[in-house]
Amino acid sequence: MMAPKIKDVAKRAGVSVTTVSRVLNGEKYVKDDLKERVRKVIDELGYSPSHIARSLVRNKTNLIGVIVPDITSSFYSSILSSIERSTSLNDYNLVVCNIMEDEDKEYKYLQVFKEMRVEGIIIMHEKLNDETRELIGKLGVPIIFSSVKPVEQPFISVIINDFHAAYDAACHLIGLGHKRIAFIGGDMRDVTSGQNRYAGYIQALKDHDIEVIKEYIHFGDYKTPSGYEIMKQLLACEERPTAVFAVSDDMALGAMNCIHDHGLKVPDDMSVMGFDGSQWTELVRPRLTSMGQPIQEMGKETVNVLLKLISGEQNVAKHDVIFEHKLVVRESCRPYEEQSQT
Repeated sequence: MMAPKIKDVAKRAGVSVTTVSRVLNGEKYVKDDLKERVRKVIDELGYSPSHIARSLVRNKTNLIGVIVPDITSSFYSSILSSIERSTSLNDYNLVVCNIMEDEDKEYKYLQVFKEMRVEGIIIMHEKLNDETRELIGKLGVPIIFSSVKPVEQPFISVIINDFHAAYDAACHLIGLGHKRIAFIGGDMRDVTSGQNRYAGYIQALKDHDIEVIKEYIHFGDYKTPSGYEIMKQLLACEERPTAVFAVSDDMALGAMNCIHDHGLKVPDDMSVMGFDGSQWTELVRPRLTSMGQPIQEMGKETVNVLLKLISGEQNVAKHDVIFEHKLVVRESCRPYEEQSQT
């Protein structure tokens, strides 16, 4: 049997299609007895209104598209959860596209967003090729970047100051007496989490007259396996570092696992520090010291600003929203003099 249509509801209820539509849209200009009659018929027929059809009529889809570089990341999954919660509370739905760092996928998904007539787009990475840059400039819908700040883009970003956050993270380890501090960095094509966090680490060492040792500096992809593999190289150094600063909690977790697998202990033999303040920090043992981003607040504010742009509010500030980072000290770091001398 074919699915019932709105005209079938109208015929059985003895009302016009317009009246049924008004009941479905919650409009006030329908008498209570008619509302009850229409709703009863809807239940009897099992009628379900077409979201697409209603969107065309109302010229409003209540859809927001999200581009996520890697949904398996603990950081991205956490901030996406916050974004979903905020959009749901505002009666919007998400269309989430996980591009896995594939620029061709991103271009294709942006085209899908256009076809689906999403009302706004959230982008959570910054490695945009020329083709994608050109497309997002022509989409004609509000766009906001969350947790990243792409170069030469006119859109608002919701971020922290990654340079200062990484600087403060390195200074915390220096304050514990560490001078041989290794760095597990991210993708240097990323200005926000790659270049800025690396620059913050370097500046902290220079400001404290600590030698920058190239052997201690490696770059990964923010994921746990890369943290593990880089840690193997650091453990092979003739003079091992006494502390490790990883620019993602996932890579810090990989480093901790590698240290454990090589018969050493965190923080007895080596201190480990992460970045993001994701769920991993409380789940691992020892619990991970991390330079935290206010993930939940950033996700919520991303949605708040985007919805204001969608509604056409005139008083929306056009500048970036910058949140404060916060060091959260746990058990994975200890003063150098309390560690085993390596």
